[in-house]
Amino acid sequence: MDFTTLTIKVLKMLSLAGGYGIGIILLTVIVRAAMWPLGVSQQRSMRTMQLLQPKMKAIQERYKSDPQKMQQKMMEFYKEHKFNPMAGCFPLLIQMPIFILLYSTLMSPQFISMAGDAQFLFVKRLDATMKTSAGVSNDGIFGVSKYDNFMTAKNAKVYLKGVEEPLENVKIEKPNKAVEVQGELMPGEPADFKVSLDSLNLKFSQLDQIEKAEIAVTDVNTKEVENLTFQRKDGLLISTIPTKEVKAEFHWDVFALLVLFILTMVMSQKAMMAMNKNANQDPAQAAMQKSMNTFMPLMLGFTFFIIPIPAGVLLYLVASNCFQVVQTVVINKQLELEDAAKEAKVSDDDLAGAKQIKEKE
Repeated sequence: MDFTTLTIKVLKMLSLAGGYGIGIILLTVIVRAAMWPLGVSQQRSMRTMQLLQPKMKAIQERYKSDPQKMQQKMMEFYKEHKFNPMAGCFPLLIQMPIFILLYSTLMSPQFISMAGDAQFLFVKRLDATMKTSAGVSNDGIFGVSKYDNFMTAKNAKVYLKGVEEPLENVKIEKPNKAVEVQGELMPGEPADFKVSLDSLNLKFSQLDQIEKAEIAVTDVNTKEVENLTFQRKDGLLISTIPTKEVKAEFHWDVFALLVLFILTMVMSQKAMMAMNKNANQDPAQAAMQKSMNTFMPLMLGFTFFIIPIPAGVLLYLVASNCFQVVQTVVINKQLELEDAAKEAKVSDDDLAGAKQIKEKE
């Protein structure tokens, strides 16, 4: 079982709590909660960086004419204060593979065929992108445009001559390249799909006995899935299905979800800035940080406007941003309590030392 299949099984189980939209949110919360210690480490590292920044700047100013000496002094400074400047980046590196896994899962034909037409609040379909049309799956008619691309599911049901029971879950090699359209795809006219026998992971003797196969085919552009029956003909598996033309339309519900993503990202950035508001920060660096916090959400929002991102992925990102806001506030309070406890301990130690000195006198 691959990670995508495992993630989908977990998502299906979580969806019992209230649909696949709730399942995506719960999955996001579980993943982010599991990485909570890394979030604490990241924010502690950022806080330490802010507190040490004035001393670091002083070292840089003092040895700016000798880069090698400056590097040596900076390393000594890090070692003295037990600070690793790369510690704040490590949690981000850990999160990237997890994000890619969730993204690929929500984009996969498996998820689309299982929950693509699911609704959540104002979102009509979790597989809908902003400017493309999501076709109606399993209605016996492929909604297509002239230059659409297609892919198969990972497995097929294969029928052999003289064998009553079909072979279940026969693996298809390279699903994104296994199926092709014979001739030119003309919306409104029947489309002929072909699959090479060699795409099926079977023994040579079994390939020779194939009579037909049932394979789910996905339109990569519209995310529509149709279960087709392929008949053997001239050494190929052939299936014909009626088509109808679909035109790209603008999905305002997905656009609203994109706006919500930008707003929640801005909130997350503001929460991070509030964490550092009491730290001594260089004015130029503070201005640059503020500009970046404004630019990044807009840049990502524009990117997701251009690139077709399914609503399910945007829902995951919105839930992740909301979790990030709560996490930042809670961890910041925790770190403030830790700092207050350290300051109280230092004050007590100073008072005890002064008392001992006075007693000696």
